[in-house]
Amino acid sequence: MPIVITAGQPAPPEPPKSRQVVEVPEVGYASISFTDPSGTVWPLTDQDVGWFTLADGVSGMGAARYALTSDPHPRGGARLRHVQAQPRTIVWPLMVQGVTHQEFTDRWRRLARAFTSTLRDGPGVLEVVRPDGGRRQTRVYYQEGFEGQGRAGTGINWDTAVLTLFCEDPYWVDPVPQSVHREYAVGEDFFQPFPSVSSGQVLGATTVTNPGDVVVWPEWTITGPASLITFTNEDTGESFSLNPTSVGHGNLLAGERATVSTDPARVRYQDGANWIGSLDWPGAQLWGLQPGISSITFQLDGSGTGSAVDLTYYPRYETA
Repeated sequence: MPIVITAGQPAPPEPPKSRQVVEVPEVGYASISFTDPSGTVWPLTDQDVGWFTLADGVSGMGAARYALTSDPHPRGGARLRHVQAQPRTIVWPLMVQGVTHQEFTDRWRRLARAFTSTLRDGPGVLEVVRPDGGRRQTRVYYQEGFEGQGRAGTGINWDTAVLTLFCEDPYWVDPVPQSVHREYAVGEDFFQPFPSVSSGQVLGATTVTNPGDVVVWPEWTITGPASLITFTNEDTGESFSLNPTSVGHGNLLAGERATVSTDPARVRYQDGANWIGSLDWPGAQLWGLQPGISSITFQLDGSGTGSAVDLTYYPRYETA
């Protein structure tokens, strides 16, 4: 039986002219994709797949929102006491089309399942890729919006879902990690028997650059031998130490590894054992890296051949 379409039915919006890179409010020219909890990637700026982003209506891609706490000042005005970045909310209009009603329905259902699965299986990832290859991501949860417009003509072979996505982290993250490796090196006599130099990557004082907009919380991996490991931020004076003997293990032997995560605070031995008690509580300060250059020191007591420290972090940004 043919479907009767009433006169004056609204036509679906035109798809973006570019298959991959489109202009998005608060972002500029970029390619956008959503990765669901299963790892399936859903392009959002390629009209050939049967759905695409409607740039008119996208919001929440700019700088984070902040809650400011202030105290009245006796002479008038107020003094800012605390700043707290708030969870991000992204509004994302998505047009879904099909040549036939069944094709449209199948696409609509699959997309709805992909986004709503974030409420059952963990967050998905919204990724922005710039023409130069730069990438920024944020983890998202579906909140609402996959019910369609309910206007005359919609729901036959096209409709628009205006999604609201909830982001726990107010910032965008570069998925490519920054890393610093320092290892034990034995000093060499430059003159005897022939001119020689030691490795430039030795334990001790060094500088680390955080290219992002906000503080990052790094992860440290220590490879033995080592008896006591101390990490100091020379700019702030904050430090923490890891003592493997305090959890009954004894010194880290050659090749043994322990990993310290700074947010949330977590220490794991290579077999997964919980070593949080190996930190020098209550004085331990698991510090982060401020934007820009930081001067830090790695001190490994009992170090020797094979001793190493690896620092890993992901830059975070205000905008996509």
